[in-house]
Amino acid sequence: MSSRTNDKKATAHVANRPDTEPVPDERVAAVRRVSAARRPWRVAGCALLLAVAMTGGAIALGAVRDGGSGSVATASSAVPPGLLGGGDLDTSIAAVQAHLRTQPKDFGGWATLGLAYVEQARTKGDPSRYPQADKALGRSLELAPHNEQALSGRAALAAARHDFKDALTYADEVLQQNPYSERALSSRIDALVELGRYAEASKAADIADERRPGVPVFTRYAYVRELRGDVTTAQRVLKQALSTATSPGDVAYVAAQLGQLAWNQGDYKTALTYYSRALGADEDYLPALEGRARAQAATGDRADAIKGMELVVSRYPLPGPLVELGELYEARGAEGDRAKASDQYALVDAWTALARANGVNADLDTALAAADHGDKASALRAARAEWARRHTVHTADALAWALHVNGHDQEALPYARRATATGYRNASFLYHSGMVELATGHRQDARARLTAALKLNPGFSPLGASKARTALKNLEAAK
Repeated sequence: MSSRTNDKKATAHVANRPDTEPVPDERVAAVRRVSAARRPWRVAGCALLLAVAMTGGAIALGAVRDGGSGSVATASSAVPPGLLGGGDLDTSIAAVQAHLRTQPKDFGGWATLGLAYVEQARTKGDPSRYPQADKALGRSLELAPHNEQALSGRAALAAARHDFKDALTYADEVLQQNPYSERALSSRIDALVELGRYAEASKAADIADERRPGVPVFTRYAYVRELRGDVTTAQRVLKQALSTATSPGDVAYVAAQLGQLAWNQGDYKTALTYYSRALGADEDYLPALEGRARAQAATGDRADAIKGMELVVSRYPLPGPLVELGELYEARGAEGDRAKASDQYALVDAWTALARANGVNADLDTALAAADHGDKASALRAARAEWARRHTVHTADALAWALHVNGHDQEALPYARRATATGYRNASFLYHSGMVELATGHRQDARARLTAALKLNPGFSPLGASKARTALKNLEAAK
């Protein structure tokens, strides 16, 4: 980040992120019913939250970094500006719906409703909201073609469904109208990151930093730097973002990002400190609850880790937390734990079915989740399909691992190496790469990568870390 930007007194522009909204019991029950009706998978090792994610990710997303803008749209002039800023998103949506019943031609109200549905789907892990978002945003564009708010909503919806090419197209259309749109600038960075166009993402982050410095841009700027191995800059920028955060939602969001960054580097004490700060701002903030459970597991506090992750999946039944909880059960090894783990893995299958039924591309989640404990052939098909769409470090890692578990190690090798080529410091990637190097006879490279994985983050996975140590012991014994 430029020194000029460092001197700016940036302020947070995002609305409160209602990530604390719990998944209703009936929602979890519905997922379980779908799971019971389908053949259960044995799935584990999911390294990436659906970022509507997750993206951004950025996958970004949460653990992956949220792929969306992470905020609710500014309400139209006819809708009270603070309507969607509160913590109860369901109540806010009901209020917008009531408003639209009396003012059905308010295109801004329809855009607000569409964006709120996207946010609701993201925060609740409920992909059934995406078709509703699509209809609301479409109505807004019927009433006012090319209006900025609805196009921004289209970008957010496309990203949520992992259609990052369309997300980029919509973001660019908004920026043609308003080059200073914070939402569009953020969505453009997210889309470029999730398409694997990292050099362009870096330039987009620089432009966004110049035009609209603040929490949304700072967090994305940091993630782009982290993906390229510049952890120092990523940490500095996130700390700056935290210093400018004013709302509890922004404090929780940025502090959790700092916790995730520390956890990735194996600094569990610092990670727990930041997660504590996030939960101090919002005691129900799910990404912080999940991150805290991961850090507790890494420090050997398995009982609290399981308790915490059980809470997370009861509210937010997405692939990442489900697989993590399953692995924690397996690692504990008590009577009945394997059955409990299988139940969690089966829920990933159910969630994937629901996501696909509502227009979400879930191939990356399928590949990651099924490769270790599920249908290996399905994992490979999904990984190949995702690689055909986008070339990111995450898709390279997923394809390499799916190839490996299917016995195609020579084909896996270039993908495994590509996953770590940007300098991104990810212990799971190093572990996967090390195992592929070992399988292809590159023993020295395998030793180096497995050692690096455990040095970077010795508790990166309840099961993977143990397997990495075993592989290293076998390598040493074979000297």
